[in-house]
Amino acid sequence: MGVLTSKTVEKLAKAAMAGLTNDGDGLYFKVGKTGGTSWIFRFKIAGKSRDMGLGRYPEVGLAEARDKATEARKLSKAGTDPLAVRDAERETQRITRQAEAARAVSFREVASAYIAAHRAGWKNAKHAQQWESTLATYAHPTIGALPPQDVTTGHVLEILQPIWTTKPETASRVRNRIELVLDAAKARNLRQGENPARWRGHLDKLLPKRSKVRVVKSHAAMAWGELPTFMAELAKQEALSARALELTILTACRTSEILNATWGEIDLNSRTWTIPSERMKAGKAHRVPLSDAAMGMLDRVPHLEGADYLFPGTKDGKPLSNQAMTMTLRRMGKGHLTVHGFRSTFRDWAAECTPYPREVCELALAHRIADGAEAAYWRSDIFEKRRALMEDWARYVLPADNTAQSNQSCT
Repeated sequence: MGVLTSKTVEKLAKAAMAGLTNDGDGLYFKVGKTGGTSWIFRFKIAGKSRDMGLGRYPEVGLAEARDKATEARKLSKAGTDPLAVRDAERETQRITRQAEAARAVSFREVASAYIAAHRAGWKNAKHAQQWESTLATYAHPTIGALPPQDVTTGHVLEILQPIWTTKPETASRVRNRIELVLDAAKARNLRQGENPARWRGHLDKLLPKRSKVRVVKSHAAMAWGELPTFMAELAKQEALSARALELTILTACRTSEILNATWGEIDLNSRTWTIPSERMKAGKAHRVPLSDAAMGMLDRVPHLEGADYLFPGTKDGKPLSNQAMTMTLRRMGKGHLTVHGFRSTFRDWAAECTPYPREVCELALAHRIADGAEAAYWRSDIFEKRRALMEDWARYVLPADNTAQSNQSCT
């Protein structure tokens, strides 16, 4: 039995005189310099004295403090450090709480948070929509409701195997997105261990390489010899989408670059169209030289009052839809072709029918050709070379007499 009583402890607390009062068997009542009160248990382990806090008074009363001291004393007499035991118990409780919190968050929620966090860094809203769509279609039915910690290699294979050989490009993107979401979960302490969606050193041992199953499909393109005849037919189409397609072909630009073009980007005096970096695939502003034919085509495009876009859509403040030019091809009986394929047509023509260096042709397509000093050199003078190339291209696809025949030669 200790020497202290509840009343004695209460008086010591009220007096607030700093110091330790011994209750016996290593238990002390402590009054701190600022008046704070608590319980201390003193013991020895391996010949070293140690103090163990047992809680604040009055939250921990005398009886409870003695019980705690008794348990600690038994451990110390047995050669076990009660402080180490308590730390281990606290760590176990922390891990348990963390695991419970992690299990309350689903893979779907982590994926949504990942998309929200990265949306501003992606070039356009379409990329975020693709993320949401692919995960909703392929991943969420299997693992969407699971805590990230519970996602296994078996789950990932269940998702990927049905589409790995039939939709290899889609399957590769799904795998990569699952891996990134699970990495994010690990960074948030919602998952421990290896990532079951990791390719190298893991899934590459369980699935064939994509290159072994992928069927390479280039954008369907028109042979360059057929283009002059096609352009003559396209000129007869009255839809605004037909003018957009004409400019796409004359400039060899991408669909999105044409559809989102604004009059403010066009300098009619210098005959230059400057596409800002945020709309370019490479994230770098691109100048497009406008040939005589391209300038003439722009003269025929109606500049509607209040419309910023060269090719405004039916909805206010919106350009033509992504399908507008594709539908024009279909109406012309060319539904097997793609708009993007005309870039390939241009590149084939430039390679086979012109003496222009590869770098000039590639930069006309806004492809990266070099880094460092070499890139700086090409930036210094290649624009005028590209202007000459695009004039030659325009003269080829739009012969002055408009009597072009299929399979026209390079000359």
